[in-house]
Amino acid sequence: MAILIDHTLTPSRLLPALHRMWDLSARKIQLLDQTWKPSRGTPVFTVRGAYTTRGWTEWTQGFQFGSAILQFDATGQRNFLKMGRDATVERMAPHVSHIGVHDHGFNNVSTYGNLLRLIREGRLPDRPFERHFYELALKVSGAVQASRWTPTAGGEGFVHSFNGPHSLFIDTIRSMRALGVAHGLGHVLMGENDAPISLLMRLVQHTRSTANYGVYYGEGRDDYDVRGRTAHESVFNVTDGRYRCPNSQQGYAPFSTWTRGLAWAMCGFAEQLEFFATLQASDLRPYGGKKAIEAMMLKAARATCDFYLENTCRDGIPMWDTGAPNLHRLGDYLDRDSDPYNPWEPVDSSAAAIAAQGLIRLGNYLASKGESEDGKRYLEAGLKVTASLLEEPYLSTNERHQGLLLHSIYHRPNGWDYVPRGSKIPCGESSMWGDYHMRELALLVQRLAGKEPYLRFFACLEGS
Repeated sequence: MAILIDHTLTPSRLLPALHRMWDLSARKIQLLDQTWKPSRGTPVFTVRGAYTTRGWTEWTQGFQFGSAILQFDATGQRNFLKMGRDATVERMAPHVSHIGVHDHGFNNVSTYGNLLRLIREGRLPDRPFERHFYELALKVSGAVQASRWTPTAGGEGFVHSFNGPHSLFIDTIRSMRALGVAHGLGHVLMGENDAPISLLMRLVQHTRSTANYGVYYGEGRDDYDVRGRTAHESVFNVTDGRYRCPNSQQGYAPFSTWTRGLAWAMCGFAEQLEFFATLQASDLRPYGGKKAIEAMMLKAARATCDFYLENTCRDGIPMWDTGAPNLHRLGDYLDRDSDPYNPWEPVDSSAAAIAAQGLIRLGNYLASKGESEDGKRYLEAGLKVTASLLEEPYLSTNERHQGLLLHSIYHRPNGWDYVPRGSKIPCGESSMWGDYHMRELALLVQRLAGKEPYLRFFACLEGS
C-alpha cells in the first residue's frame, strides 16, 4: 500500500477539522452566490481564485446548488437551505429533461434528491405538494437518463455518454443513482407501443457493462491488464453492439488510468452495493440474481479501491493520471506525501474527495457483512484521505478564493486548467465537483462521528 494509514484516526477525531471546513465553506458559497451572474452559465472551475465557466456539458449546476443544501444539512444554517431550494426550483428544470447527457445522477440527485432526503429524515416539514414536486422531478430524471440507451451484443447495454451511442464512460456509474431513485419511487420508462421498461433492469445492465468493460481485473484482457485499473471510455460498435477498445477523454491515454475516473468507479460501485443490499432477491432474479449482481459489484469495488491505495501518494492524494508522461521525473513519489506544486505533473484533489467516499462506503459495507478486518482497512484509508483534504495545502483558507478544495484538475489533455505564472503545471485552483464532493464527504464523516443517520442517496426513498 502506498498510502500511510493512521490506525488511530476516527471520524470523531476529525470533527474539529470538519467544523473549520464548514465555516470556510459557508463563506465560499456566499461569495460565489454574491458574484456569479447566471447569464454566464454554470460555474465549473476557478481561474486565479474566481469561478469561471467552460462549455462542454452543463454537468456542474447541481453541484453548485447542492452545495448550499449540504451546508444547511451539516450546520442547520437556514439561509443556505433557502439558497439551494430556491435555485433548484427556479433553475434545475432543464436538467430534469436533458436528453443529451449522462449526468442526471450528478445534477438532479444532488439537488432534488437531497431535498427529498431531508424531508424523509424529518429535517424539513413534509408538505405533500413540495414532496411530490421533488419526487416527480426524480422520476422523470431517471427515466430520461435510462432512455439514453445503447444495446450491446448478448442482449444487455449501457447508458451512453454525451459523446454518442458508442461511448460508455466510467463516470456514469455514479450517475446511475438517478435510475435507482426513480425505480425506488415506483417509476418505469415507457417505450414504443406503451411498453414498460424497467429502470432497475437498465441500472443492473449498465452496472454490469461498466464492471465488465470499464474495470480491469488482472485476468489477461490485454497487455495492460492490471487489477483495478479503469478505462475512462469503453468504445462499442453500434451496428452489432460488440466491444471494440478502451479510450480516454480526460486521461493521458487509453491504457493509463485517469484517477478521477477511477474514483467515480470506487464511489459508484460502493454506493450501489449499499443500495442493492436493500432490494428483495425476487426483484433481482430476472436480471441475474441478487447474489451474482452483488458479487459483480463487490469485485469491481474491491479491485478499484485496492488499485487506488497502491497508486496514490503517502497522504492519499493521487496524481491526475497513473500513467502521466512525466511521473518518472518525480522519483519515488508514491513513498512521499503529495506535492501539488511539483514541476512535472499535477495532483487531483477532486479525485481524492470522490475516492475517499468510495473507500469509506466499501469499508462500512464490508463491516455490515461481517468482514470487519477488511472493512476497517478501507474505512481507515478513507479517513486518512479525508484528513489530508481537510488541511492545507488542499483546504482553501484564503477567503478571497471562491473555491473550497484546491488543486483540482478538469481536462489536462485539452489544457483547460489554469497554470499560474512561474509554474509548469496547473495548481491552486478548485472545481465545482471537487467542492461539492468535499462537502458530501465531510457530511458523511460528520454523521459517522455523531452517530447520526448514515448518509445514503436512497434515503430519499425511505418511508415512500
